[in-house]
Amino acid sequence: MPEGDTVYRAARLLDGSLSGQVLTATDFRVPQHATADLAGGTVLATLSRGKHLLTRIAGPDDTRWTLHTHLKMEGAWRVYEPDRPWKRPAHQARVVLRTDTRVAVGFSLGIVELLPTTGEDDVVGHLGPDLLGPDWDEDEALRRLHKDDSRSLGEALLDQTRLAGIGNMYMAELCFVSGVHPATPVGEVANLPRLVRRARQMLELNKERAVQSTTGDLRERERMWVYRRDRSPCRRCRTPVRVEQRGPAGRERASYFCPSCQPEPGVRKDR
Repeated sequence: MPEGDTVYRAARLLDGSLSGQVLTATDFRVPQHATADLAGGTVLATLSRGKHLLTRIAGPDDTRWTLHTHLKMEGAWRVYEPDRPWKRPAHQARVVLRTDTRVAVGFSLGIVELLPTTGEDDVVGHLGPDLLGPDWDEDEALRRLHKDDSRSLGEALLDQTRLAGIGNMYMAELCFVSGVHPATPVGEVANLPRLVRRARQMLELNKERAVQSTTGDLRERERMWVYRRDRSPCRRCRTPVRVEQRGPAGRERASYFCPSCQPEPGVRKDR
């Protein structure tokens, strides 16, 4: 699932391409909104909220609508000039927004909802502070993380109601650079505020570039410390990186870690 910085860039693309423009045609290729037509409306803005995208549109009758989309695992927004071919199959398109100069296409979107702008809180109000948002509040994020000190750090970081924007990649990388095993209970993490600050720093650094890196090295296979490097040697100690499936049954997520640099809770580091 895309990380918060990927969604932030998608919002910036849509905002820069569509805001202030009048929609000449709209096509919502999902059953619940198949008959909706916002042609004649003006796009006001697109912003990200954690992993959610909110595109605000002023209808021709001055009503305010929000197009709420979520990329989930395979979704993406692409913007084209009107006469240019799409680079993904048309059958994957879920939303098409046309103006005189641009065509924005949402492919394989996991969520497509059209709702009154006044109802935005119904779809994103449950989220914790957004690491890349104007509402970022470190103290509130820490308070939410500490709601259940017995919960594993990995699960807590992935819970968007605690803080919004961290996916599996950043969870693994944050745990590694902090020297903490993902299964460590939140209450046993020595310096949780520093870990949360690192989370924001990672997303802030990567929100300006399409190629994500937590090591500072943008070369292929050199960008990450442990994520998707199972069986590869740890960059610090050369111990093979491990991967385990963790989380609630049916919703397990791959957890990458170095067993030497990130010893399991209760296991001595020098063993």
